[in-house]
Amino acid sequence: MIVVGGEALIDLVPVERPPGALLPRPGGGPYNTALALARLGAPVAFCSRISTDGFGASLLDGLRAAGVDLSLVQRGPEPTTLAVPSLAPDGSAAYGFYVEGTADRLFRLPPALPEGVRALALGTCSLVLEPGASAYETLLRREAGRGLLTLLDPNIRPALIADPAAYRARFLSWLPHVGVLKLSEEDAAWLGGRPADWLAAGPSAVVLTRGAGGLTVWTREGAEHSVPARRVAVVDTIGAGDTVNAALLHRLTAGAGGPGPVDWPEVLSYAAAAAALTCTRAGAEPPYACELSAARPTP
Repeated sequence: MIVVGGEALIDLVPVERPPGALLPRPGGGPYNTALALARLGAPVAFCSRISTDGFGASLLDGLRAAGVDLSLVQRGPEPTTLAVPSLAPDGSAAYGFYVEGTADRLFRLPPALPEGVRALALGTCSLVLEPGASAYETLLRREAGRGLLTLLDPNIRPALIADPAAYRARFLSWLPHVGVLKLSEEDAAWLGGRPADWLAAGPSAVVLTRGAGGLTVWTREGAEHSVPARRVAVVDTIGAGDTVNAALLHRLTAGAGGPGPVDWPEVLSYAAAAAALTCTRAGAEPPYACELSAARPTP
C-alpha cells in the first residue's frame, strides 16, 4: 500500500458560464495524488485531517468512491480550506487560499503506519502551515527511517510562505529523508537549487516536470533521462503534477517492469501520458487505468 499525506481542500474553479462563477471541486495536491493512485489501480490510503462540514463530507465521498483507504483520516469541526485558482491563457494556474483555522492544518502525528505500507508521499500546503507541518515533517523522518520509499513534491505556493529563506532551509533539511524528489520548473526556480545539489543531499532521484517540455529525471548514479510531453488540447493544468506523483509511485512500487534498475524512460513516459489526460479536462480529474491503457501505444 502507498500512503499519501497532506491537505484535502476545495478548489473554486472558474467556469465560463455564468461569467464570474466558481465551481467547487475536490482538490489539494495530496488529495489529488491519492485519488490518481486509486484510479490507476494502486492500493492507497489517505492520511490527513478533514473537516466534518459539507465540503469535508464531499472530499471523503470522492476518496471513498475511488477505493481509497480512509483509516488514517482524522476529522475535525474546523472549516475546509478553500483554494481559488486563476487560469492563464495556456491553462496554467496560480492560487489564492483561505486557510485560517481550517481542519487540514491541525493534523496530528499518527501512530506507526500499518505493516505492508511500501511508500509515503508528502507535499504542498501541508508542509508549510503549522502546526500540521511539523507533524508531517516528523512523519516523513520517521517512515524514511524504517525504510519506506518517500516522495516529496514541494509544489510551492508562494502566497502561503511567509518566510521564504526559512522555508528553503527547511526544505533542504528534508532531503536526507526523501527517496524521490519531484518538482516543477517553477518550484526549482523558486527554491534556487540544482538537481546535482539536491541529489547530493539525499534523494536517489530528482524528477523535474517542464510543462509542454516534458519530464526529466536525474539519478544518484549519474544517469539523466528525458521524455517529451504528450500533445493534447489543454483545458487546464490543475492536478497534472499530482497525477505525475501518482504515476511515479505506481510504477516504482510495482517494480517498474521487474527487479533490477528502474526503467526511468518507461516510468516517465507513463507519467507523461497520465498527466496529459488530466490536462484535457477541467479541474483535477486524473485518469483511470483503462483510459491510460487505451491512450498509450502498445510496445
